[in-house]
Amino acid sequence: MRIGVVGTGYVGLVSGTCFAEFGVEVVCLDTDVTKIEGLRNGIIPIYEPGLDDLVEKQVKAGRLSFTTDIKEAVRDVDAVFIAVGTPPRKEDGHADLTYVYQAARDVAKNIEGYTVVVTKSTVPVGTAREVERIMKEANPNAEFDVCSNPEFLREGAAITDFMHPDRVVVGTESKRAEDVMRELYRPLYLNQTPIVFVAPETSELIKYASNAFLATKITFINEIADLCEKSGANVQDVARAMGMDGRIGGKFLHAGPGYGGSCFPKDTLALAQTGQKLGARQTLVEQVVAVNAARQKSMAQRIIDACGGDVKGKKIGILGVSFKPNTDDVRDAPSLVVIPMLQEAGAQIVATDPAAMEEAEKKLSNVEWKDEPYDVTEGADCLVIMTEWNEFRSLQLDRVEKNMKTPVIVDLRNIYSLEEMKDRGFKYVSIGRKEVDGTKPSLSAVAL
Repeated sequence: MRIGVVGTGYVGLVSGTCFAEFGVEVVCLDTDVTKIEGLRNGIIPIYEPGLDDLVEKQVKAGRLSFTTDIKEAVRDVDAVFIAVGTPPRKEDGHADLTYVYQAARDVAKNIEGYTVVVTKSTVPVGTAREVERIMKEANPNAEFDVCSNPEFLREGAAITDFMHPDRVVVGTESKRAEDVMRELYRPLYLNQTPIVFVAPETSELIKYASNAFLATKITFINEIADLCEKSGANVQDVARAMGMDGRIGGKFLHAGPGYGGSCFPKDTLALAQTGQKLGARQTLVEQVVAVNAARQKSMAQRIIDACGGDVKGKKIGILGVSFKPNTDDVRDAPSLVVIPMLQEAGAQIVATDPAAMEEAEKKLSNVEWKDEPYDVTEGADCLVIMTEWNEFRSLQLDRVEKNMKTPVIVDLRNIYSLEEMKDRGFKYVSIGRKEVDGTKPSLSAVAL
């Protein structure tokens, strides 16, 4: 089989490369000449573990190629996947479908013979129908079917998620399109991966509903964490016991500074806006959006409080700025809210991240960037663990304490246990757990 993929961003590049791994001939299209030239030379524009090796393998095998020519991308293909960006519009939060609709017009004008056109981008309910209308308007003689095939790729684990998904969702009412999609996903079907065929509107909503539910779980446990702090309970123990219930499950019950990234903020907002537009308000999702925004802001105040209520002139070290580990994505990351608020309060920020510093520099100003975590601790009045990268999980705490001006750690990811911090001399503030005051017992007290 042969397919075209419009867009070489996160979804398009990962999906196209993984389809090539299945044995499909894939041509990836992008209008960014520099990006395409880079991909042809093995330069991967995104950080995703294992993707560079897989791209290199498929290019060498002749199954994966890159172009800026729309005709080349859609010529003699069985399907074209539209995988372009759908960012929220600044004025109202609705998903901006400009790129999707333009891609639909371009595809319609250049396809030859029957083609399945697949919306792979995350799009609101009704988009597949609108794409079909736009394509018919652009080329009344084109022979095609439009279907929805949302992605469920976690950044940092995208290749595994594509190769071993929980399910594949396809929205189409065309038997001909269904047959094409079955054949494309046949390697997964042979591994007994569930392939769910539904109406396009249902497919589109499954994506939003799934992400909104996960965002709700995160927001729920964050509010429970606040209650734990007031009552003396331990949120990690609460979450662990909750997760043992098969009806609940333990995933996404990790308290922290709030969700971020390219999906949850955008998708929850889009779902809420769609509900308002169609007269079926998603009040729970609307509240999740509001609570998460407030939580990110509250993290800055938590850090200020840990520093005695004033950070003016103080040096704050930040470990991690990406919204999660194993990605360079800083979109809607808590760090983009917390760091500017600390700077407004007069703090000097020193930060590091294993992958996201280049992206963060585009969003943050007046930050001193360091390559190593111990460089961040030098002379710091407070050390903040913002992202739970593995590199930060086993710090030499004696070295950290020696480097710091004031031994204060604010752990927004709960990656250290309370027990190991008790005798270290740190003031240790985490999420939903008791605060460690950092007071070492005196020699006289030990003698008594």
